Amino acid sequence: MHRVIISGIGVEIPEASITNEELVASFNSWVDMENIRREVSGEPLVQKSDSAFIVHASGVQTRHVIEREGILDPTRMAPRFPARPDEALSLEAEFGIASAGKALDHAGLKPGDIDLVICSASHHQRPYPAIAIEMQQALGTKGAGFDMGLGCSSAAAALHIAVNLVRAGAHKRVLVTTPEIITGHLNFRDRQTHFIFGDASVSMIVEGLAQGEKRPGRFEVLDTRAWTQMSNSIRTNLGYYTRATQDDPYMIDLEGNLIKQIGNKVFKEVTVAGHKFIVEFLAEHGLTPQAIRRFWLHQANARMNAMILKLSFGHDVDHDRAPMVLERLGNTAAAGAIIALSENHADMKAGDYGLLCAFGAGYSIGGALLRML
Repeated sequence: MHRVIISGIGVEIPEASITNEELVASFNSWVDMENIRREVSGEPLVQKSDSAFIVHASGVQTRHVIEREGILDPTRMAPRFPARPDEALSLEAEFGIASAGKALDHAGLKPGDIDLVICSASHHQRPYPAIAIEMQQALGTKGAGFDMGLGCSSAAAALHIAVNLVRAGAHKRVLVTTPEIITGHLNFRDRQTHFIFGDASVSMIVEGLAQGEKRPGRFEVLDTRAWTQMSNSIRTNLGYYTRATQDDPYMIDLEGNLIKQIGNKVFKEVTVAGHKFIVEFLAEHGLTPQAIRRFWLHQANARMNAMILKLSFGHDVDHDRAPMVLERLGNTAAAGAIIALSENHADMKAGDYGLLCAFGAGYSIGGALLRML
């Protein structure tokens, strides 16, 4: 059984961003137009009050996106991704490669050193060919590649698989990449969810640690864990059979098929499950939350993270112990916890413990106990 490390981390954040004020203005303009249409029949829609509501509900101030003009256009309210020919690199593969290249550089590796690519994200551009295989070809990695997903736990779940494959000797070096272009699947006309998400791409290199090898500044992965429990409280129904559910299968109605969630229920249930997962996972290793130098949690909701940590510690926990990137990036789905890790570890000392933990649709939770070398 091999010791395993995360030898490289890469993050790619789109340059374009959208503030709460811009999002509210766009939403309210659409509501005004829609209410004119509904004057003859139908209940009028309610405008978004102001950006302060978004901050209170989620902690988000701004979010970065692949394309902003289509999102802010009240006549469209969706990003514009120009179609590409089959022979061209797909948008998701391109986004994944951007962070993968940075992870390879951080690890001091070349693409040929990688023998498996796992592309794990909450939303994939297509079912097949796998985005991972497309990335494998474009990068020039060896071996194989496959796609997977587990909602906002996708990166943690892929790390769970990669670590155990390397530990068992099945692969030497695995590239885990999570290109989250979640705005392409987001309903910007849904008052409950349109303000939550942003786009980001992250990648990690997982490899074995040779006997006696020293890799200061890298994290050894001591253990990983995955947990799931069925819930419809965060759900999307857009899939391969969507057209077959329509009266006209060639004119797809997206209403009800895009992301939806029952926010209050998710908050309560995931808070309880997240706290239980963290405490029990650490206890298996004889550790308490107080022994962990830093927590990199899923970046979905600032109040939820604060409550999970308060339940775990018995008191409020500050930004140094559990850093947040949500305020400026929004919920970047499975990428968020990895961004928090990438940006907040340089000050850690050899022997310090860290816990990566993500939670989301499913419900699903993924965790990794790390120790700085």
